[in-house]
Formats: sequence, C-alpha cells, structure tokens
Amino acid sequence: MNSVTPLAFSAQPDDLKFAYWVPNVSGGLVVSKIPQRTSWDLEYNIRLAQIAEQAGFDYALTQIRFIGSYGAEHQHESTTFSTALLAATRRLKVITAILPGPWHPGVVAKLGASADQLFGGRWAVNVVSGWFQGEFEALGLPWLEHDARYRRSREFIQILKGIWTEDNFSFKGEFYQINNFTLKPKPLQTPHPEIFQGGNSRAAQENAGTVSDWYFMNGNTPDGHRAQIETVSSLARRSRRWVRFGANAFVIARDTEREAWAELEAIIAHADAEAVGAFGTAVKQAGQASPEGKGMWQDSQFRDLVQYNDGFRTNLIGTPEQIAERIVRLKRLGVNLILCGFLHFQDEVAYFGERILPLVRQLERALPEIDAAPA
Repeated sequence: MNSVTPLAFSAQPDDLKFAYWVPNVSGGLVVSKIPQRTSWDLEYNIRLAQIAEQAGFDYALTQIRFIGSYGAEHQHESTTFSTALLAATRRLKVITAILPGPWHPGVVAKLGASADQLFGGRWAVNVVSGWFQGEFEALGLPWLEHDARYRRSREFIQILKGIWTEDNFSFKGEFYQINNFTLKPKPLQTPHPEIFQGGNSRAAQENAGTVSDWYFMNGNTPDGHRAQIETVSSLARRSRRWVRFGANAFVIARDTEREAWAELEAIIAHADAEAVGAFGTAVKQAGQASPEGKGMWQDSQFRDLVQYNDGFRTNLIGTPEQIAERIVRLKRLGVNLILCGFLHFQDEVAYFGERILPLVRQLERALPEIDAAPA
C-alpha cells in the first residue's frame, strides 16, 4: 500500500519544495479523537521518512515539545529524532525545531555542524520563539515578553551563522555572549545550513527579513499569504536580502471532492473540544502580548484550531487535480515550499507522491505559458 511510483519529471531549481510535519509527538497533527493510522514511534517514522523520500518530498520537519499538552501527551526530543531519520534516508533533508531558552546557540551550532557533516549536508534548523508558557515554567526558565522572545531568537540565529562561517567568533548581545569561539569542523553546507522560522507578528516578520533564510506561514487564504509575502519581502529588501516562503497546509486528498470534505467534517466532529479551547487560549494570549496585538492564530476560529497551524485554511482539500492546481496558485503568489500535514501519514504521503506531485510538476512546466497568456 505504501509503494510509490518514481516521478515522471526531473527536478528543476525553481520547482516548489515539499515538506511534511514529522509526527514525533502523539496525537498526530489534529486535536481530534478521530482514528488515525499515524504513530509517533521511531519505527513508524523511519518508514514514513523513506516513503516521503521516494515520493519526492524534500524536507521533514521535526516538532519540539518538552511537556505534554493539548492532546499531544507524549513527545520525542527533536534533535535526537532528526538524526535517526537522517541515518535512515539518503536524500531527504531534516529540519530540526529548536527553542531558544532551553537551548544555547553554541550547543546547537555544534550539534548542527556534526549532523550536517555526518549525513551529507542534509540538516536544517527551525528556530521557534515559543508560545507555550507552561513549558518554560515547568523547566524553571523565565518566560520573556513577546518581542523579547523574538529579540532572543534573532541573536540566536546571528550566533549560529557567525559560528558556522567564522573562526574566533565573538558576540555580545542582550541575551548571549560568545568569546573568541572557533568551531571545527564547520557544517558541510555553505555558507551554512538553512535556517527556518515562523510567526505572524511584526517582530517575527522583521526577524525573517533580517536574519532567516525561510519564513514559515500558518495556513491562510491566498490574500493572507500574499500580504505576508509582500511584507517580509519588503523588509528583506531593506537589508538587501532574499527570503523564501513556506506555507502550512493540512492535505486531505481523496478520489472525489465529496469524500475529502466529508473527512474534514469528521475530523472536526471528533475534535477534543476541551483541548482545542485550551490550545486556542494559550496561543492567542501569546500573540496578543505583541505590541500590535497581532500574532499567530489571532483570527483563528474553533475549526481552524483543530489543526495546530491553521492547515485547513490553505484549502488543500479535494481531488488530486484540485489540490495540484491550488498548490501551483500558491507558487504564483511567491510560495516556495508547502509544509504538509496528513491524517494517515504513511498512506497519504505515498498517495501524494503518486497522484498529486506529478500533476504539480506538469503544471509548473506550463507556468511560463500560463503567465504569458492574455488575461
């Protein structure tokens, strides 16, 4: 059931990239009690990574949680889990989520350099500024105010890049100090491993424009994604930089549109209402603490919050043909990567590779003709 057919189209440099959320926490990617053929254990995830690699996925993103919460009661640590997936694959890149506060940037620089060297330049990092106050309190760590968390993340990324690209690196900031530090060996990738981040607030977008390589966006409408891309791109131009964009989407692909929408409604009907409500309260409080009162999840409704990162809103729900067309529309908006979640990961990643990715590549090849056609 999990076998996939090799892609008929060879990859091109400007092709859309595809990533999937690694289910290294229990409960999958939805706060719902609906039955799922998904597991958070290592054996399942190794097989999933191999299926994804064969299906044509470029990246896997491991999640970071320190304590159980909102239906995700068990979790494997992200850096260790990432290296296990790297060891079981040959082409797939693995993005490791890291949370400043519990992690020190010098330690992550060392860990990342070793992983990159050992696994052929396939390690990347997602710097998560943090939304879950309970984790920090449980670990006895200070819970910084919203913009301070993003200032810390900016220093964290600056230090990663400095250690990875310079000898005798020093840094004195608000949160970290590095004294004449030289890392050997440095990462295999040049100039350094890819650095991802997310967040909807002004502070998050300024970080993306100033220091990050990739900006992850929560699920959204086309207009919502376009606005974020325009804002972050404008900020990046001020620093003479170029940022790439990833859009989160929960994919429900079925042979008929009716089947796909019925699956979505079943997920929502089985939602863990108490956990969804508690999650919504926590994340909205985190965003409202920004000076402009606008962060991730601020306009999310109950049904949006059933998927942690608003993945239903991107509307990759329907037949393979409908989903492929919507994916290519996202590319035309400026999206460079689709970050996918699924209900039944192994089966649906394989289906995505068999039925959707070839259609996307075919539509991508036709894009110059489409864009040149009269309106």
